[in-house]
Amino acid sequence: MNATNEILFDHEKLEVYREVIAFVAWLSAQVEELSRIGDVKDQLDRASTSIPLNIAEGNGKYSLKDRCRFFDIAHGSTLECAAALDVMVAKKKLTVEQIRPGKERLQKIVRMLMGLIKKNSSREYPDKVSPSES
Repeated sequence: MNATNEILFDHEKLEVYREVIAFVAWLSAQVEELSRIGDVKDQLDRASTSIPLNIAEGNGKYSLKDRCRFFDIAHGSTLECAAALDVMVAKKKLTVEQIRPGKERLQKIVRMLMGLIKKNSSREYPDKVSPSES
């Protein structure tokens, strides 16, 4: 146990997990007052919830392939959240300035998830995408 006698699961010790939980808290405060925006608000809620759930489940897997699969899903959900925030701006429900803290946090989460994926995978990953690929 830690100094505060708090019981922590292994996934709760991961910095990326703590970042995602902070993102979910930030997001909840941002969209709480918004009316339903088609399916975007609901999709954003599902995608943001998917990230920590998949990190926790993946972190508990013993097989590297299984771990990677869950981290890949969390990575996809993180990118989905970033796109959903852009849609909120396009629909004029939020401003670019309002979403900036969330997008910054999501960018950090993507980098950490890619680190976990690379650490747990034998796949090759390019460090950068060339201009012709983007």
